[in-house]
Amino acid sequence: MDRITEAFIWPFRDPDWVSKLLIIALTLLIPIIGSINGLGWMLATIDRLRAGEERLAPANLSYIGRGLRLFAVELIYTLVIVVIALAIFVPALALSVNQGQGSANSGLIAAAVLLNLVGFSVITVLSLALTFMMPAIVLATDRAGLGAGIDVRAVLRRSRANLNHTLIAGLMLIAASFVGSIGSIACGVGVLVTSAYALAMQAWIIRSFDKG
Repeated sequence: MDRITEAFIWPFRDPDWVSKLLIIALTLLIPIIGSINGLGWMLATIDRLRAGEERLAPANLSYIGRGLRLFAVELIYTLVIVVIALAIFVPALALSVNQGQGSANSGLIAAAVLLNLVGFSVITVLSLALTFMMPAIVLATDRAGLGAGIDVRAVLRRSRANLNHTLIAGLMLIAASFVGSIGSIACGVGVLVTSAYALAMQAWIIRSFDKG
């Protein structure tokens, strides 16, 4: 994990980094399929790092099959968070609507506000937890399939094996996510290139977690 900060610079060691990132950026334009292929490309890049090659995987649309399982696992975790959030927000919304139709009850209004605050807090905590668990989720899914990826106990066990590594990897994934969003600030098209770059960063981070 001592070289994990090199996630920012390692893609540029590949002489073909420009063309590879641009091609992956273009594939990300394809709804859903582009994202699935991008995940597969990230996994293929991890394979190259495991082999000692500090080069990005070839950029094409051949990674859809490999990325599909990871996409499905990430979708399942996201849906679970959404369902939990809805279980909190729906009652809060119902209370708000009810109090807006007649004489307001200060206690019920306070309850609605409290539920909204709890809902946002739960979403934040669960989203952060998912981020810090993501290296273990990615590795488990890639090695043993969807069932291993959603085996929460095994994922938590792997994540807790070395909390320092998990913390560092999670923080770096947050940084990679920020980098991936920079393009949307600069220009709409730029977000695609920075998203491809963020996938390359994730490959290095997850490989470093695996080694650690």
